[in-house]
Amino acid sequence: MKVEGRCHCGRIAYEAEVEPDTVGICHCTDCQMLTGSAFRANIPAPAGGFVLLRGTPKIYIKTADSGAQRAHAFCPDCGAPVYSAAPENPTSYSLRVGALKQRAALKPVRQTWCDSALPWSMDLTTLPRFSAGVPPATR
Repeated sequence: MKVEGRCHCGRIAYEAEVEPDTVGICHCTDCQMLTGSAFRANIPAPAGGFVLLRGTPKIYIKTADSGAQRAHAFCPDCGAPVYSAAPENPTSYSLRVGALKQRAALKPVRQTWCDSALPWSMDLTTLPRFSAGVPPATR
């Protein structure tokens, strides 16, 4: 499946070929910190099918507790995360599902690092739902 992605401001744009049934959610504490959220949704894209169309992302090299390193790419203007990959000669890119135009068609098939998950993040079905924003009376 061909996907198109971009950062929030549009400075970075890319396209890639992905297998739609490979989306994962990661609950590790690094993903929580790097997204500022409870988890990160990713889809792998082979390097041969990834094309950066516009812009040059800023790269942050993250070193895990294991010593393994990952290059995290984000927009230098809006700060939106774009992908992560091996720091040198990547064979694949871990694309951020939220940055993809086709995100609604990409349903996660697994969750990892669930021992690190925020307890409330594993079941959001009981929370009130609104079609857009939060009603003024509840802000």
